[in-house]
Amino acid sequence: MRRVSVIGGGHTRFMANSPNTGLELLAEASMDAIINSKISPQDIQAVYCGNVLGDFSEGQGMIQSYLANEIGCNYVPATKFEGACATGTIAVQNAAMWVASGTYDIVLVCGVEKATAMGTPLATRTFAMFSDSRFEYPAGFTFPAVFAMLAHLYASHYHIPLEKLKEQMAHVSVQSHHYGAKNPHAQFQKEITVEKVLGGPIVTTPLQLLDCCPFSDGAAAVILASEEVAKKLTDKPVYIAGSGQASSGHLASQYQYLPRIRAREIAVKQAYKMAGVGPEDIDVCELHDCFSIASIIAAESLGFAEFGTAGILWEKGETKIGGKTPINISGGLKAKGHPLGATGISQVYEITRQLRGELMDQGRQVEGAKVGLVDTLGGDGIIVNLVLKRD
Repeated sequence: MRRVSVIGGGHTRFMANSPNTGLELLAEASMDAIINSKISPQDIQAVYCGNVLGDFSEGQGMIQSYLANEIGCNYVPATKFEGACATGTIAVQNAAMWVASGTYDIVLVCGVEKATAMGTPLATRTFAMFSDSRFEYPAGFTFPAVFAMLAHLYASHYHIPLEKLKEQMAHVSVQSHHYGAKNPHAQFQKEITVEKVLGGPIVTTPLQLLDCCPFSDGAAAVILASEEVAKKLTDKPVYIAGSGQASSGHLASQYQYLPRIRAREIAVKQAYKMAGVGPEDIDVCELHDCFSIASIIAAESLGFAEFGTAGILWEKGETKIGGKTPINISGGLKAKGHPLGATGISQVYEITRQLRGELMDQGRQVEGAKVGLVDTLGGDGIIVNLVLKRD
């Protein structure tokens, strides 16, 4: 199997109510990725696209084919993936396998969503399709309810007073907004305070408004290439060194593990083993913080803290630049935004730029970063983890 490199990327602004169509957003990010990679559309041998709700939001299916035509690489194989919020990372993982196998040398991986075009009621309903439609959704289990339940379970299981946990969660959101304010692609580019989070409206107890990521419109793209090709095109190749994926099924089947997401622990172990690293080797991480409690739960399963203690990392600033393990220096889903099909690709884009040392001018560079981790959660429990390395 050949080594696979990310040689360039593109990224639109994540926002509410984008004036552009999903196809236009996808083309913008993809062309930026092509230009930044110093290739032409005709060099692309296959397209791998993440899009979850295009049929609901715009009445558009099969967007991957129209994207290939739009950017001038018509007739190449074009494949769409769907894995709820993990869609983009699944697309990257599968595209990397095709390059590693020797089938293709250069491929485009891209993702897009137009979630806000649906409005809040329909967007909430369609997002909830990625819980179990037989039992969970009819019982009112939209995803804010799921993560509120996990927060209660977390507080109970680890004997943390709920008010204390809420304060730790607030620190997660404050940090995300701090870095989102520095990221020109972020949906929310303003600082907030712990007091503002704790004084906000309740969405579903104990989650408050600023504990929750937004609906978002946006696109991201990366170009993957074989090692041989990458070394001809860039002097800063970043390699996909490890990957892992696991699925948990509906929440009832996970009752022995909750609030931990067992699939994450399985997937990240696969990724670490393949890359030959452990959590102590990770210089920067982009993890799935759809809600502030999700960050705390994820950090523990990824190995950055003992179970029941991760909130302390945010309280002490250990997740900031200069801390033990910088996490979500992009602003994360919470502040950067969460267009489902683009999220995982955006995470890969961010880690690649960190490892290439390209974020100094934004004040978001983790100096000397050589190993990065991507963590993406889809629905009730599809987890994809990727380890990226710089030589």
